[in-house]
Amino acid sequence: MTETVPRPTLEAVAARAGVSRATVSRVVNGGDGVREPLAERVRQAVEELGYVPNQAARSLVTKRHDAVAVIVAEPESRVFSDPFFARQLRGISKELTAHDNQLVLLLTEGRHDHARVGRYLAGGHVDGALVFSLHLADPLPELIQRAGVPTVFGGRPGWTGGRGADDVRYVDSDNRGGARDAVRHLLGLGREHVAHITGPLDQTSAADRLAGYRDVMAGADPLLVAEGDFTAGGGERAMRELLDRRPSLDAVFAANDLTAAGALRALREHGRRVPDDVAVVGFDDMLPVAEQTDPPLTTVRQDIEEMGRLMARLLLRDLDRGTPDPEEEAGGSAAGVVLPTTLVRRASA
Repeated sequence: MTETVPRPTLEAVAARAGVSRATVSRVVNGGDGVREPLAERVRQAVEELGYVPNQAARSLVTKRHDAVAVIVAEPESRVFSDPFFARQLRGISKELTAHDNQLVLLLTEGRHDHARVGRYLAGGHVDGALVFSLHLADPLPELIQRAGVPTVFGGRPGWTGGRGADDVRYVDSDNRGGARDAVRHLLGLGREHVAHITGPLDQTSAADRLAGYRDVMAGADPLLVAEGDFTAGGGERAMRELLDRRPSLDAVFAANDLTAAGALRALREHGRRVPDDVAVVGFDDMLPVAEQTDPPLTTVRQDIEEMGRLMARLLLRDLDRGTPDPEEEAGGSAAGVVLPTTLVRRASA
């Protein structure tokens, strides 16, 4: 039977470093007031002994759990099938890991999940929350506010009480400006009947992209707009609907790359050549999608991973003022950061 080796204790570290137990506690818990030579001796002893601080005891001292909840307001099937979420989670994870924080992933399928998430946040298990893919009627903002947890949102706040509020932290892309660039590009190619497949219009990103389309296509035929749901299947259905309504259309701006991929399938089924008969532009520039469509997709690039990273940095800044201010890097208001977008030209338009 293998003998269990006892874990090194705080007292053992103190003895190795030749300092008091209180000094070791201050160093390992990030406290002030320890001269650097002593602190370095403690750190060396910690490394030599392989000492791992007791997280529960550390939390009592620091009032921090070094854990952040990441809440995605979508069902599990959507989160694990759409590469957008993987990119944003990657950015969040990289930043939290760099600051020795744990990521706690929470997904919401329905009303019971909302209540569960609200209880978890109110229970004091995490230091803060990062929330994205909210829908306008989502109860999460109210539950989070009630829990009193510092929070940063992915996407412009559009819910009641969040719209225009100066104290709601968020990170977003210039969805409206990117949509304008996409439509102007299609018009610049000489296209005259530019359609738009939206995302779910209860999300601010989709509403902003529709607004950008309308900025350029003021007075356009309303039948050139069909609602999608940010999925390839939704893009395929909406494209068929548009072709039935307006067979003369010669360009499509799709609200994201998955929608554009579905639209390309429907156009191919209807014998429409891309870009000869119909030019197509997407939004996101997700390389696993945009470079593998036939033809490769012209799209509006938003830096999804950077959005996730900045969400985490903005939250960590609020939790610990020693973290660099993301607004100094990206520009923005006291509450929000809006990242620029870029049109990436490929073969579809």
